[in-house]
Amino acid sequence: MPDPEKLAAVREAIPALGAGIYLNTGSAGPLPAEVARAMDDLAAWELRTGRGHPDYLLETLGRMDEARGAVAAILTTEVDAIALTHSTTDGLNAATWSIAWRPGDHALTTGLEHAGGVGALYPLRDRLDVELDFVDIGDGGDDGRTLEAFEAAFVPGTRLVLVSHVSWSTGAVLPIAALAKLAHDRGARLVVDGAQSAGAIPVDVPALGADFYALSAQKWLLGPEGMGALAVAPDALAESVPAFGGSFSFEEVDSAGTGRFWPDARRFESSNFHRPSITGMARAIGWLSMYVGLDWIHARGTALARHTAERLAEIPGVTVVTPIHQMATLVTFRIAGWPAETALRELGARVFAIARTVPVLDAIRISVGFYSSEAELARFVEAVGLLATHTPESIPPRRRLEILGQDG
Repeated sequence: MPDPEKLAAVREAIPALGAGIYLNTGSAGPLPAEVARAMDDLAAWELRTGRGHPDYLLETLGRMDEARGAVAAILTTEVDAIALTHSTTDGLNAATWSIAWRPGDHALTTGLEHAGGVGALYPLRDRLDVELDFVDIGDGGDDGRTLEAFEAAFVPGTRLVLVSHVSWSTGAVLPIAALAKLAHDRGARLVVDGAQSAGAIPVDVPALGADFYALSAQKWLLGPEGMGALAVAPDALAESVPAFGGSFSFEEVDSAGTGRFWPDARRFESSNFHRPSITGMARAIGWLSMYVGLDWIHARGTALARHTAERLAEIPGVTVVTPIHQMATLVTFRIAGWPAETALRELGARVFAIARTVPVLDAIRISVGFYSSEAELARFVEAVGLLATHTPESIPPRRRLEILGQDG
């Protein structure tokens, strides 16, 4: 289809886009109507039929297989490398705790990480006396600086590096392949937070060299909350022992002492999942890959984000934090004289922009998706320009709609 017709069809299939200028997929993306229907149908079936029949578990296992296959296609890896999780954070914790830590070992990360990622490391420090070292890489937009800083941070006993593929705060794309090589050369594992990359940009986990790569369903994959996945490299899988175990983790287990983990990544699946959500995750990825097309999604999303960042950077008084030369689909910026929360409220009221702030940077972050229209992004940029020419005290009042009652 020509791009204008395709965009119109895509937007019609995502009802939430009518609620405003949707710029917060980095927190939670809009659900396609087809995904919501599939989840509702299954939930209604469960309500009518119940969940007690023995075949229900077999059906669930089949749907989990489908979801793993969908994630494997997105990450360009094998199905056996995929474990389902409840979130990116769950995956990062599973990866971090699969290593046989010793007191005095070191873990490296950056100051750009989300609490859901770096949070997996703090218990290592507090419970196992593992040293947690933060590497200063600036905004993440200079690969040379990033690699030099990490190389200098390695010490004997460094066992793990945890970084984001795309920084949630600055939007920078980090040099994952080079970091993987550096970590492996020093005998460490690389754990990657893929929450802001999977679905937004092309991801080839084997080519990147990541030992563990975690993602969420509800962000750029436009799936339900409470679902995620973890990709595990073969050599990391061979050496990893899950910190949690359950009936789903084992190929064979009984009360007589037999307990054999699955030989593949399923060993990291310790518990069951909400079946409508399993189906929703698989359906969302299938909708993106087969109905919309990943190449079109990746190309359009990144092009729109870059164009928007460039237009924002042209506005006097606006500072774009995101390194434009090395970005994906997140754009973080500040407006001089405006606290981020105040500016975001004003933008929401004036053009119905749905975005978020990055409190640690006192900045606004927008997530530019393939479904965004050029017209609404232009309206958003124009509104930012208006704020930049004023202060919160001097900006003209918004027009109000007067609603008259029956008495006039």
